[in-house]
Parts: sequence; C-alpha cells; structure tokens
Amino acid sequence: MSPKMKKYGTVEEYLADQPDDVRETLEHVRRSVLAVVPKATEKIGYGMPGFYVDGRPLVYYSAFKEHCSLFPASGGVIERLADDLKGYGLAKGTIRFPIGEPPPATLIKKIVKAKLEELRG
Repeated sequence: MSPKMKKYGTVEEYLADQPDDVRETLEHVRRSVLAVVPKATEKIGYGMPGFYVDGRPLVYYSAFKEHCSLFPASGGVIERLADDLKGYGLAKGTIRFPIGEPPPATLIKKIVKAKLEELRG
C-alpha cells in the first residue's frame, strides 16, 4: 500500500490498486477536497495522489500499512487548526488517521480552505 512500493502514473491507477477499505477512505478524502476545489488538477506527486491549484501543490493523500495520511504540505495549516486536529496523529505537514475512519468532510474542507488561503496569501 505504501506509495514507495510501486510507481503510479495516475490517481485512478493508485486508487484502483488499493484494498476496498483503503480506497473508500481515500475516496472520501478526494471527494471532500474536490467539493472545495472542483477544478483542481489531480496528479501523482512524490509517489502519491495530489491536488494542484494554479500549478502549485495544495494537498496530497496516501495509504500506508497501518493508516492513511493527508498532507497539506504546510506546518502552518496544521498549527492553525491544531484544536480541530486533536485526536489525529500529527507530524510536520502530515495528518494521520485510521483506515476506515477518515476525518469528517467538514474538517477536510477546512484544511483545504486554510491551505488555499496560505497559497493565495
């Protein structure tokens, strides 16, 4: 499941290669992001699916053996939303959550909006 194991050419290829529970978890993340930025470009970056706005990275997401992650590629966004992110595994630029238990769409949308503000800031 780790993006390091196999190179993918498209987001669809990446998602199709995941077990059902992982794919459902990642599709939830994908739909939530697209609800905020429906015209974002989707492509593989750093070995994982990502969204780009005006050619700049917005967020990435990926599956790992024991969890899934959302990468706003910004420590600032994670710091600003620290209260909202309590209960999730956090590292610099990374939000980890259990397979089958993605963050609510409202939280993902809040993360995406915060990252958009940062990009446009």
